[in-house]
Amino acid sequence: MSRPLSLLGSTGSIGTQALDVVRANPSIVQVVALAAGGSNIDLLLKQAQEFQPRVVAVASGDEAAIASAMRQRGIEAELWVGADAIVSAAGMLDEDGIVLNGVTGGVGLKPTLAALGSGARLALANKESLVVGAALVRAAMQRPGQILPVDSEHSAIFQCLVPGRHEKGLTSEVVTGRSEVDHLVLTASGGPFRGKKRADLQNVSPAQALNHPTWDMGPVVTINSSTLMNKGLELIEAHVLFDIDPGDIKAVVHPQSIVHSMVTFKDGATIAQASPPDMRLPIALSLSWPQRLDHVQQPVRWNESASWTFEPVDNDTFPALNLARAAVSASPTHPSVMNASNEVCVDAFIHGNLPYLDIVDTVAKVTEAHEGIAEPDLDDILNAEAWAREKTKELIGGRV
Repeated sequence: MSRPLSLLGSTGSIGTQALDVVRANPSIVQVVALAAGGSNIDLLLKQAQEFQPRVVAVASGDEAAIASAMRQRGIEAELWVGADAIVSAAGMLDEDGIVLNGVTGGVGLKPTLAALGSGARLALANKESLVVGAALVRAAMQRPGQILPVDSEHSAIFQCLVPGRHEKGLTSEVVTGRSEVDHLVLTASGGPFRGKKRADLQNVSPAQALNHPTWDMGPVVTINSSTLMNKGLELIEAHVLFDIDPGDIKAVVHPQSIVHSMVTFKDGATIAQASPPDMRLPIALSLSWPQRLDHVQQPVRWNESASWTFEPVDNDTFPALNLARAAVSASPTHPSVMNASNEVCVDAFIHGNLPYLDIVDTVAKVTEAHEGIAEPDLDDILNAEAWAREKTKELIGGRV
């Protein structure tokens, strides 16, 4: 029997690939809600025509115009428009349902909390929820193992943990605190600037930074991949998801993007998850677990010659990873400040208002200036984010 699915961020990279999975496997889930920010209403309505959800939710848009377009296209779904529309779509199911949070950025936190509060399985692609509000996410969970990671690296770790014992974190259905894990290894493609030094990156353009060699992702994630800020956010995400000390989470550059992450156990054995770079595999797994679907993607071809390489991260050229380690160790609000500042900087860079190297340099200045809060509530986190955005704009000056 198919499970109801509320898809948040349906018009983005994760959302469209999730619908590819559903289209190819119509029996696993029934799309009951499609939610999007509102920047691509035409695509959202095409999706609604095809999947006929009960609810179409839009964070921002002309409600009358959207309703009229829905009538013209024969879409009978309820229309929810407004700042809380996506949050409502996230919280509309019960424990039999699945919410896939593919929203980008810190705005994904409230939908994450709503989904967890409803009891539904949360297929989480919005890493910022864990970076920004780890303690709130833990408190909102209704049962152990309610979260299934969608990020390729964290889905890989989740799969690699199965052969051993790791009864810790947010993804384990049994939580005793016992673990056989020694450390985690996150792999990074290195992005378009692998092997470059800071002097080589002085005049990087947005087009160059958006030209990722292996992955097809949204613009913000792609820029974050180029600076390795994405890997910094993923380190924090792994720390929260799996309850592993940040010092026991390593990162290596693996330009082929075939090995998505690894787990090394206490006996010295390392388990790796390998597959061609395609987000549909971790998306499918988050929807079908504990079953696996047939033929989601082509496997690694073992009858063909191939070389997989692993290189250390150049932390001098790409300091974002160490910045993330420092932030998660400083206070619960430092990661949210780092993330909010980065969002402002990336937007400024994409629009030609900030030099490439100033992205992480500015984020570091803002993060270091923050006075952390030991036990923040949601308002504290939102206030810290707002402070970070204003502080970042102040440092950037008239360029945003």
